[in-house]
Amino acid sequence: MKDIKLPEWFDGEIYEEGGKVRNPFSGEEYLLNAKELSMYDFIMGATMVMEMGGAPKGDSMINDLRKGLEWFRENNNKAYMTLLN
Repeated sequence: MKDIKLPEWFDGEIYEEGGKVRNPFSGEEYLLNAKELSMYDFIMGATMVMEMGGAPKGDSMINDLRKGLEWFRENNNKAYMTLLN
């Protein structure tokens, strides 16, 4: 298994342990390592803020959300397809 690194732009909390995440729509679960879980929570938090109208158009959060999704696709495509697609 390759050593996954979080990108330099990432400013979310970095967990020391991973955990199991459940897709709220399909019920499917996936076990994420600590870095994947850190990025997953960042993505979900940014999505929630945007859905509540908290990120103005052109805000860096939108760009970071896109970069986070791309990071997930590149580093664990199977988890991305299970949890975020």
